[in-house]
Amino acid sequence: MIYQTFATLYDEMMDTDLYDQWLSFVAQNAGRPQPRTLELACGTGILATKLAQAGYDVTGFDLSMDMLTVAQQNATEADVSMALVQGDMRELDGLDDYELVTCLDDSLCYMPNLADVTTVFQQVAQHLVSGGRFLFDMHSLYQMDELFPGYMYNYKNETTAFMWTSYLGEQPHSIEHDLTFFVWDESIQGYQALSELHRERTYPLADIKQALQDSGFKNVQVSADFGKIAVAADSVRWFFTAEKA
Repeated sequence: MIYQTFATLYDEMMDTDLYDQWLSFVAQNAGRPQPRTLELACGTGILATKLAQAGYDVTGFDLSMDMLTVAQQNATEADVSMALVQGDMRELDGLDDYELVTCLDDSLCYMPNLADVTTVFQQVAQHLVSGGRFLFDMHSLYQMDELFPGYMYNYKNETTAFMWTSYLGEQPHSIEHDLTFFVWDESIQGYQALSELHRERTYPLADIKQALQDSGFKNVQVSADFGKIAVAADSVRWFFTAEKA
């Protein structure tokens, strides 16, 4: 599973200020107060928990059961209640209808091609009420093509070390993140090295907008910096608001 190792370290390495910015983006663009919300790729549930604390009726959905286990722990510690569902966001059959669907933290970039992204759009449209909104973000072409190649990040605490290196992928506007974890194992009194390869891909804005329109969305708006400014050539992440037709 793609986040099997990452799940236990994800919250520790994330910039927690980002969650407040995503929360603000959602609140400003939800279209109605405290809507019934499906959060796709909810991960460890930090944003879902914040939404629940703000009065949203939230369902968290993620591919990784490891992430959902941490999400349940975070919800319990915050004393909030939410449904958590494991599954692939290309297949949302069995879920209810929602007034708002979110998919943040560039999670759609993990889809291998535009056809799969479009499938997600179609699935989301099928589970939104008329006039409901879909909020998501994706890496920009500038981020993928200019900033990520050659990127390196190292992290260390008392029991774990982490190395992240990014390389250009084989497909256009794609990247491969090579993640290596060194985790202390008491049983062997030493570190175990664990590796994961994460592949991400993005697409020209015109292609994403067209896929949304073809999937039944209207009033597609794109911004940058958590919806605060207009998109520019050096925007690193695009933020989308789309309305179910």
